[in-house]
Amino acid sequence: MSAYDTIVVGVGSMGSAAVYHLAARGARVLGLEQFDVPNTMGSSVGTNRIIRLAYSEHPDYVPLLHRSYALWREIEKLAGEPLLIITGAFDIGTPDSWTVKGSLAACAQHSLDHEVLDARMIARRFPGYALSPDMVGVFQPQGGFVMSERCIAVYAAAALERGAHIHGRERVLRWEARGDSVRVVSDRGEYEAKSLVFTSGPWTAKVLPGLTKVAKPERQVLLWSQPKRSELFRPDVCPVFNMEAPEGRFYGLPIYGVPGFKFGRYHHLGENVDPDTVRRECDERDEAVLREGVRRYFPEANGPTLAMKACMFTNSPDEHFIIDRHPEHPNVSFAAGFSGHGFKFASVIGEVMADLALERATRWDIDLFRFDRPALRTG
Repeated sequence: MSAYDTIVVGVGSMGSAAVYHLAARGARVLGLEQFDVPNTMGSSVGTNRIIRLAYSEHPDYVPLLHRSYALWREIEKLAGEPLLIITGAFDIGTPDSWTVKGSLAACAQHSLDHEVLDARMIARRFPGYALSPDMVGVFQPQGGFVMSERCIAVYAAAALERGAHIHGRERVLRWEARGDSVRVVSDRGEYEAKSLVFTSGPWTAKVLPGLTKVAKPERQVLLWSQPKRSELFRPDVCPVFNMEAPEGRFYGLPIYGVPGFKFGRYHHLGENVDPDTVRRECDERDEAVLREGVRRYFPEANGPTLAMKACMFTNSPDEHFIIDRHPEHPNVSFAAGFSGHGFKFASVIGEVMADLALERATRWDIDLFRFDRPALRTG
């Protein structure tokens, strides 16, 4: 039976970063991934993901974001390729919307550089946008996007170079913690370690049944459309955005890496799913939901569909992350429930999980994400 300092179950966005940080500290680490490394089965498919500092979800995320930016730049330099692209970012809604008020609260608490622009000002500066007259946007110049698929591959490669072991196509069947050690049984072998980390995305509740009611997978769909005027949707003239509108909460990114303007709606059709049987094909109903937002707010992007892809969110009841040590086994930790806004944090979450595995504590404030918080109590 092979022995390690730490076993990481799930080598996707958070898991690849965790394996890297553990290996970089000299730990003997094994990453187990049930699919390929990288793969298109979980939450990170679709080329890239938004990153932004003016965090409307809660001001407590901002210190983690500063660290995340720094770590993305570190791995980008190590990889020798662009992974974090700055375009500026908008949080958009009516002045009294949750999105705008939350973004401004984060800016005020953390002294973030920002501007508040009305719909007319936004259209003059960024003519791809066609917002309702009652909308405003909080513009934060440091926003942009992270190349999600490449980042996973880069972190995994860098971890292997530092001595990590990573096994793809190996599914964990069961695990147990006994005192200061853990034992993991997969469909290919058995392993022991001093600590165990779960970063299994939509499959977390399948290996940690205690999270079944608080980490629920949801089907999500992304659309890439061919703009009528592609020059309006380049990264230098089209900031990423997070928009609260009457039709839903939308998000989007400029043309980069693959053809088309990228567009999505949070909680797309509200489909809670089993990750093993989720419907991965996209259809006319999926397209219609997304077209509604493109047609209304980005009419110059409302050209032919180039691609649609399905991925998954894993939602917590309050849509804040779940990051903690196991309540019964202090050498077992987990990161789950990223609720559709987690990838931008993957670099720092990897560091946090390495801290919890090796030190049983982290210098980062993760109280907001505790497993025993009131919002996660299910009775």
